[in-house]
Amino acid sequence: MLAVIGGTGIYSLDGLEVLDEQTIETPFGPHSGPITTGLFNQQKLLFLPRHGSGHELLPHEINYRANIWALKSLGATRMIGLSAVGSLQEEIAPGELSLVSQYFDFVKGHREKSFFGQGLVAHVSTALPSCDHQAKQLINAANSADISLHQEKTYACVDGPRLGSRAESLFLKNAAQCDVVGMTNVPEAFLAREAQLCYTTIAIATDYDCWKEDPSAHATVEQIIARYDRSLALSKALLGQYLKQQEETPHDNTQCNCRNALKSAVLSSENNLSQEQKALLEVLQN
Repeated sequence: MLAVIGGTGIYSLDGLEVLDEQTIETPFGPHSGPITTGLFNQQKLLFLPRHGSGHELLPHEINYRANIWALKSLGATRMIGLSAVGSLQEEIAPGELSLVSQYFDFVKGHREKSFFGQGLVAHVSTALPSCDHQAKQLINAANSADISLHQEKTYACVDGPRLGSRAESLFLKNAAQCDVVGMTNVPEAFLAREAQLCYTTIAIATDYDCWKEDPSAHATVEQIIARYDRSLALSKALLGQYLKQQEETPHDNTQCNCRNALKSAVLSSENNLSQEQKALLEVLQN
C-alpha cells in the first residue's frame, strides 16, 4: 500500500475518499498527526501531514521515527513524500517539480536518524536511497499528464527553522553540488530505507533559496507560501495520474531492492534481542 506524506501546505489530500482516521501508539512516541486511510482514484492509500494537521511542528520537532513506524505498521510498503524546496539551480524554476535520487545530510542538530541502537545493530546501505522503480513510474505518469518533471536531483537537508544564509546556499550549490534544499527529508528518507519502504520525494520548488546576487530573489516565507500554493495542483495531478496508472501497471517489488534492505544489514543475533526489539524488527522487516 502507498503512503503519502504531505509537507508544508499539504495537510489533507483533495479528492481522497476518507475511509478512516486514526492515531496509533508507537515505540517512539506520537506521530505528526492523524493518519488517514482513504481511496484516491480507487486506490487505497495512507496519508500523513508531516508538520501536523495545522502545521504545529517545526522540522526539528517532527518525530520522524514515529511517522515511518506508524505508516509501516499500518501496511505501507511504498511511500511518496511531497516537499517544498528551494532551488539551487537556474534550470529548476520556482513552481516546477523534481524527483530526488540523492540526499546530502547537512543537519547539524540532534535528530534521531535510525531505528537501530541499544543492542539492535544494523547498517543499511543508502548508496541509492530512492526507489528507482517508483521514480520511473512517476516519470511515466508525468509524461502521460504532460507535466514537466526534473529527474535525478540531489536534495540537501538543513536544520531550519531559519532560512539559510547566502554562504550556506552557495556552499550547497557549488561545493556539495546539490540541486534543491529543504529541511525535512533527512532522516525521513533514510528511515524509510531502514523500514524497507520504496521511497521517493516529489520536490516542489518555491524559490531560488538565496544564492543569487539579487536580494529580491532571496527566499521569504511570503514567496514560499504563495508559490507553493500554486504548485500544489500540479503535484496532486502527478500523484493522481500515477495512481491511475497503478491500476494497469501496479508497483512490482521485484524491480527494486528496497523491500530487501535489511536482508544482510542486521548484525545482531535474534537470541540476544529483547521482546521489544524483536517486535520492532518484525515491523521493519515485514
